[in-house]
Amino acid sequence: MEALGGYPSKSSNPKAKRWTVLLSMTVGVGCLFLLQTQLLKPTKPQDFYSFEVKDAKGRTVSLEKYRGKASLVVNVASHSEQTEANYRSLQELHRELGTSHFNVLAFPCGQFGDTETGFSRDIELFAKSTYGVTFPFFSKIKIMGSEAEPAFKFLTDSVQKTPKWNFWKFLVNPEGKVIRYWRTDEPMESVRQDVTALVRDIILKKRVEL
Repeated sequence: MEALGGYPSKSSNPKAKRWTVLLSMTVGVGCLFLLQTQLLKPTKPQDFYSFEVKDAKGRTVSLEKYRGKASLVVNVASHSEQTEANYRSLQELHRELGTSHFNVLAFPCGQFGDTETGFSRDIELFAKSTYGVTFPFFSKIKIMGSEAEPAFKFLTDSVQKTPKWNFWKFLVNPEGKVIRYWRTDEPMESVRQDVTALVRDIILKKRVEL
């Protein structure tokens, strides 16, 4: 069939039609692939409470349950020269400020010599039976290197510091941001003052909102 003027009609060319259909399908598949890639792309946690971790029994726990509270996150150890003093001070702080607005969150770490060699459940049991701690314990983790626990790495990345020993402390605000950290040898009184001030602010803010 010819178009007006004696020229062949392009729309009637079977080969051209096949190429047009093939091109359309290729473009369509490409667009769907890009869309799927974007939809399936994992979202990077924006704060500490966005992470999931393992508890001492190996169960997955969302840190979202602590959002809205102050958290003092500590890399603990059972056989360090600072163990007794820190566990007793941390438990006292946890008890005084209460779990309605504050929690100590303990993450055992075995990367500092032989100061933490046991399994997670044994570590938790030792701390509870020996020092009477009641704050949450999580699974033993690594905080340095390529295998560092992502939730704890968020803390160290936030302050651009990696713990050099046991019992470093990171204060996390109700929104999941790190606002201060303390090294092992820094006085517990300094920790207490800052934590107490943050908890007081949380309580006052809640009263205003009511």
